[in-house]
Amino acid sequence: MRVTVLGGCGAWPAAGESCSGYLVEEDGFRVLLDIGYATLPRLLHHVRAAEVDAVLVTHGHPDHCADLNPLLRARVLGDSAVAPLPVHAPPGALDAVLALDGPRMLAGGLVAHDLAPGAPREIGPFRLDVFDLPHHVPNAGLRLTGASGRVLAYTGDTGPSPDLLALARDADLFLAEATYPERVPEEDAPYLSTAREAGRTAASAAAARLLLTHLWPDTPAEPALAAAAASYEGELSVAAPGVTVDLG
Repeated sequence: MRVTVLGGCGAWPAAGESCSGYLVEEDGFRVLLDIGYATLPRLLHHVRAAEVDAVLVTHGHPDHCADLNPLLRARVLGDSAVAPLPVHAPPGALDAVLALDGPRMLAGGLVAHDLAPGAPREIGPFRLDVFDLPHHVPNAGLRLTGASGRVLAYTGDTGPSPDLLALARDADLFLAEATYPERVPEEDAPYLSTAREAGRTAASAAAARLLLTHLWPDTPAEPALAAAAASYEGELSVAAPGVTVDLG
């Protein structure tokens, strides 16, 4: 399983950056976890639009799904016919981004599937487990287990939740939202996380690696890394475009 970071900027893309987007590959199957602002041009450095096999969107905020629109345009309006793209998201999460075009423009471009906790589902070589995590809008925590047995756990955006431990348990890579290093402003405390909290969760869950993401735009990585390292002693880094993690 290989994970390539397309972007990890929270809220909006800072200069030269892009928002949440992660390309996950195993056995020739390519799935995107989120596709926020400015991620499509970075994706196209790695694969063609027609080569994406599935998209998983954690929630409907545009920094996690805005570039679904140009991805679908590239597939529908491209030179060669491609099969409809399976797109999995919480109910209603894609309404706004899909409304950017009229129904005829993207007709046949995707097959939408609702993401909700329940029985695991199969997506290519991956088993997907979904966790309902607290955010301003419905948010799906995603746990992908590859045919290799390797596990990627991704929070999307989330406030504190006991389900985070189950999501991250023994993960080979824990991709965790860490908008702030130490403290979330009071009005957002139920809905967002800190790097310090991500480190505690990773340590308690015995995750092998921790990749912090969704840092506030134009903030340095060092405070977030230091906050997470206060409780987490494993391999630790910040999601930035081009970072690749090979899980074996």
